[in-house]
Amino acid sequence: MDFSIPKDITELLERIDAFIEAEIVPLQKQDDNDRFFDHRREWARTDFEHGGLPRHEWEDLLREMRRRADKAGFLRLALPEEYGGKNIGNLAMAIIREHLATRGLGLHNDLQNESSVVGNFPQVLMMRDFGTEEQKKTILPGMLNGTARLAFGLTEPKHGSDATWMETRAVKDGNGWRLNGEKMWNTGVHTATHDMVFCRTSGKDGDARGLTCLIVPMNSEGVKIESYQWTFNMPTDHAHVSFKDVWVPDGAVFGPVDNGLVLARHFVHENRIRQAASGVGAAQYCINESIDYANTRKPFGKPLSHNQAIQFPLVELQTEAEMVRWLVRKTAWEMDRMTGPEIQLYLSDKVSMCNYRGNNLVCDAADWAMQVHGGWGYSRHKPFEHIYRHHRRYRITEGSDQIQMRNVAGHMFGFIGKNRRAE
Repeated sequence: MDFSIPKDITELLERIDAFIEAEIVPLQKQDDNDRFFDHRREWARTDFEHGGLPRHEWEDLLREMRRRADKAGFLRLALPEEYGGKNIGNLAMAIIREHLATRGLGLHNDLQNESSVVGNFPQVLMMRDFGTEEQKKTILPGMLNGTARLAFGLTEPKHGSDATWMETRAVKDGNGWRLNGEKMWNTGVHTATHDMVFCRTSGKDGDARGLTCLIVPMNSEGVKIESYQWTFNMPTDHAHVSFKDVWVPDGAVFGPVDNGLVLARHFVHENRIRQAASGVGAAQYCINESIDYANTRKPFGKPLSHNQAIQFPLVELQTEAEMVRWLVRKTAWEMDRMTGPEIQLYLSDKVSMCNYRGNNLVCDAADWAMQVHGGWGYSRHKPFEHIYRHHRRYRITEGSDQIQMRNVAGHMFGFIGKNRRAE
């Protein structure tokens, strides 16, 4: 077995690093853009007087970063060649996301907005695999050039992980559908042109069948953003959205009628493995910074690193990072050798293992980095509190720790996946 990183990936990392140093680092230092990343970051990013939404200057900077990355040929690396990408696969993306997060907080890779010089475009791939020819012709080009932005509406005020119990309903109405319901934590609707709204179209509460995804224009009559929820890590773009007698044509149906959960599963698998890789990278950053500080800080006349009370927790974290790193890479390598349905059947449990262990790892590493750095670690002059607050949400989104563990258990005990028992 060969565990070395393929040469083409190591060379790609070198080119990405060179691009960041030549283009993105200077952009971050230009016009006091550092305010979005230093101790002022939360205030600089957040328009507290207007619902806590991201400031326009912050989102403009992210757009400029992505524009430069796209021009340099890095932004679309994960996309198929027909969409201007290189189709580099899940292993390469996992290694890249870990590598970028290991560099620390910066414009090159700010995951608070899922924004990076190497982009993550699960919805583009969803459109490729499930969109109609008309949707691919009218919506997909805008998704690639930024003029069409699709939010993702699955969670509801009374329903989160229990998606099959959602109360949002759509009924057939002429040559279209009439939609009523509410969505919660509907991320990105403040700039979205459309919302992917999951709703029940048949069956009874609790049925996996009978759910459908509709692409709803945000300017449709009856769509209302009720409020934005302020979160542990600001700014917020997580909204409560209501849909009252919203009519959309048949062409708004995205994917198979009554089997919309296949889209949700398609969305989460790539996100889960890449979040896990980012978690390993951010954890490694926290570990590295803690080692450096422990070697230079000298209370009581000797470096902190001479104390086993400092050494042993970092040993535990580094050991965990090594184990999760290789589970992530092995799982991503296997994903590259399977179709989406095969991943769901044979590998979904491993993706869940990577996700919940990676997310817990980075939270533990950020917490210990704060402890090692003492007052500085607790302050906003170090990035650990930001790393913790950001990555803590991933223990809830894309399926909570407990949902990931339930998925693993389902494969182990034969409720789902390849081990499912005949009924």
